[in-house]
Amino acid sequence: MAHGHIHWSECVTDDVDAAKAVFGKTAGWSFHAMSMGEFDYHVAMVGDKAVAGIMPRSAMPDPNIPPHWITYVEVADADTAAKAVEESGGTVVRPAFDVPNVGRIVIVSEPGGTVAGLIQPADQG
Repeated sequence: MAHGHIHWSECVTDDVDAAKAVFGKTAGWSFHAMSMGEFDYHVAMVGDKAVAGIMPRSAMPDPNIPPHWITYVEVADADTAAKAVEESGGTVVRPAFDVPNVGRIVIVSEPGGTVAGLIQPADQG
């Protein structure tokens, strides 16, 4: 992948098993559970390729965040991208944070209110 490409999509839901059943049947996904300590993160697979993730909403830092899908756009530098969002009229919803072995993430919204994630993948160094 590269700067500007869609990197990942993630379903945050109150019913992980139901979401897995729906997307397993409609998209043909299988799932690989990864323990994140307090919850399991379910990686959706097409064959041997990881394509998305499903996680419980209870794992979110704010209990008022509704169930949702979020898309992550790859960026070369998450901190620089966050500044660019603000300079262009958007908002940083959640400041940059690191996810071990995944990358540096910042959650942003554009002036119209839609939310997206920006990710600087860990393998970028």
